[in-house]
Amino acid sequence: MQTHKAKRVEIIIEAVMETRLTNALKKAGVTGFSILPVLGGSGSSGQWSGEGQVSRAGGLVNVVCVIRPERVDGLLEAAFAVVEKHIGIVSVVDCEVLRAERF
Repeated sequence: MQTHKAKRVEIIIEAVMETRLTNALKKAGVTGFSILPVLGGSGSSGQWSGEGQVSRAGGLVNVVCVIRPERVDGLLEAAFAVVEKHIGIVSVVDCEVLRAERF
């Protein structure tokens, strides 16, 4: 089966920043993304869990985008403008997709 090169960008950010981030991505021309809850983890501040939280205020979300390689710079600029002043991690990995016309 024919595959096509793409980039997978994952942005972990405070849940309260989700709308600001997705609006910035849309403005940069990103047409698709998925938003996943982050249930817990461990990092430089130690282990944490969202268990028992009654609001999104202390939680994180993972925004996942798969795009064409030539469009990744615009996405990263838009994401970094939001993430740079907040808790957040941005990662980029090479991937392959089956239906290139969707990206």
